Amino acid sequence: MDSLTLIGMVSIFTAGLTMAIGSIAPALGEGRALAQGLLAIAQQPDEANNITRTLFVGIAMVESTGIYCLVIAMIILFANPFWDHMVSKAGG
Repeated sequence: MDSLTLIGMVSIFTAGLTMAIGSIAPALGEGRALAQGLLAIAQQPDEANNITRTLFVGIAMVESTGIYCLVIAMIILFANPFWDHMVSKAGG
């Protein structure tokens, strides 16, 4: 197995691991936020509009963590500096 194949395999594995681990925390955080938001609405129905608006902003903030992990995985797959260095070294 040559070094290009090894770098490709490690890059794909790392991107998958990044998405797997990076999506667990946002999913748990969103579930907990939604449960607490629904509990707050059930206890104070008059404030449902304010609670819902705040809940959506909070969920968007939590979701940004998963989006950052997606961006990092895409960089690892498509703009990997190690891959470019090895290809230029092999070609030249």
